[in-house]
Amino acid sequence: MSEVVSDPGILGGMPVFAGTRVPVKNLFDALIAGDSVAEFREDFPTVTVEQIRAVLQAAEVAIETQAA
Repeated sequence: MSEVVSDPGILGGMPVFAGTRVPVKNLFDALIAGDSVAEFREDFPTVTVEQIRAVLQAAEVAIETQAA
């Protein structure tokens, strides 16, 4: 199962964590603001640690690919 889905019927197609209505952008906004993953999960308990890990790993790969 994909950790992120984009469906026009959910928040206008904004990428969200699968099985939730939590936009992936919220994770990055929280981290940029200095929140920890634990604090993010307190606000969005439906998002699993595995989902967060997968999104961060995908972002790392994307950044490394662009830098190459």
